[in-house]
Amino acid sequence: MTPGVQTQITKEFSQLLKETFEGPEPTGPSAFLEKGTGLFQTLDDIPAEIASAQARAEGSTIAAHSEHIRFYIDVHHNLLLGARDKINWDDSWRIKTVKAAQWDTLRQDLRRAYAIIKEQLRRANSWGEDEISVALAIIAHTAYHLGAIRQILLTVQPQAQT
Repeated sequence: MTPGVQTQITKEFSQLLKETFEGPEPTGPSAFLEKGTGLFQTLDDIPAEIASAQARAEGSTIAAHSEHIRFYIDVHHNLLLGARDKINWDDSWRIKTVKAAQWDTLRQDLRRAYAIIKEQLRRANSWGEDEISVALAIIAHTAYHLGAIRQILLTVQPQAQT
C-alpha cells in the first residue's frame, strides 16, 4: 500500500469511527443520514430506567447493547495487543438492567474503551491488515447495535411516558 493510500485509509476510517461514536459534524457531509445520531449522542439523554427497559419479552435492553459494544471494543483492543484467548461472548450480555449510577459508569466505561481503541489506532505507524480489520469490525458492529438501540428507544420511550 502506498503512503498516500495508507494516509487516506487511516483518515477515512478514523472519521467514520468518530461519526459512529461521537456523531457527525453539525454541518457538512456524513455517513449517517441524521445529525445527532452518534452512539454517545444517543446514549447521553437516556435515563437508566429507559436503558433497562425491554422493547419485547426476552429482548435485549439498551444497557445490554451498550455493555456488549464496550466488551467488543475491549476484545479488539486486546487482539491488537496480541491476545489470542478464547472469548466468552456470553459475558458481553451479562448486564441487563442498571440503576442510575451503574448506567453512568457503563457509559463512562464505553467512552473509555472507545478512547483507548481510537488512540491505539491513531498511534499505529501504519495500518496493516489487523488495524483495518479491527476498525471495520468495530464500525460495522457498533453501527448495527446503534440501530438496535435507536429502535428500542423508539419502542420503550412511549411506554415510559404513560
